[in-house]
Amino acid sequence: MLKLVLPKGSLEAQTLRLFDDADLRVRRSSERDYHGSIDDDRVEQVSILRPQEIPLYVQDGLFDIGITGQDWIAETGADVEVLTALPYARSGTGHGTRIVLAVPNDHPANTAAEIPPGTRISTEFVELTKRYFAELGIDVKVSWSYGATEAKVPQIVDAIVDVTETGSTLRAHGMKILETLLTSEPVLIANHAVAADPVKRAAIDDLITLLRGSLEAEGRVLIKLNVAAERLDAVIAMVPSMKAPTVSQLSDGGFAVEAVADKRGVNRLIPQLKAAGATDILELPISKIVP
Repeated sequence: MLKLVLPKGSLEAQTLRLFDDADLRVRRSSERDYHGSIDDDRVEQVSILRPQEIPLYVQDGLFDIGITGQDWIAETGADVEVLTALPYARSGTGHGTRIVLAVPNDHPANTAAEIPPGTRISTEFVELTKRYFAELGIDVKVSWSYGATEAKVPQIVDAIVDVTETGSTLRAHGMKILETLLTSEPVLIANHAVAADPVKRAAIDDLITLLRGSLEAEGRVLIKLNVAAERLDAVIAMVPSMKAPTVSQLSDGGFAVEAVADKRGVNRLIPQLKAAGATDILELPISKIVP
């Protein structure tokens, strides 16, 4: 039913893992294959292509839906419907990226507005950069970069506009960040006509539920325990939960408690619960959380 395109390159592994967690595993003959399939009748075909190209492919109807970065939608100016953000990136879920203007540490400018006219800027985001400096009223020379953008300063260009998560690579190359032009994260996009089709939109909404459910479950576990009635309040006060823990009475007069907790704090939480009187404590993985 749906023609899906996923990003190749830096986001590829994270994207495929997300689909795997959502029970939408992409099957390919090899990691080099640009096409695959999902064992789900809601997905007719899957392709894995450069994220830079995906917005225009979806706009033009070559694919129904796809995942790309907000940065490439802004760069291409593609007219697509953004269905939902998918907050993950190369280093893991929740880490966004920034498109930044950077110059050598000894450059006199401390803001983008202080960049002198005629400045040579290298970037993959040519149109985005041109628009940004046009709004500032500064005439700069923007050239396309085929990679290793930070290596071009200062011999070839005076400044760069590049993508970063932490800025550590830029700092390691003796550069300082002046401005963030755009904050970006992966998004699921759709062709407008496809999004308006009731049947296809229902299938898309199903996929969104599965993908968002997997992201919500990232880094969380289910804690189950039993506790005597006289210790219930003390245990409940310690148990984290998304809304409120689930409490049910046992046949012996005690209570069973279930709650969702962050995985990072479980190594401290479980001993504390045991000390407070909890017994039969279980920690279980969660594959999806659908609010």
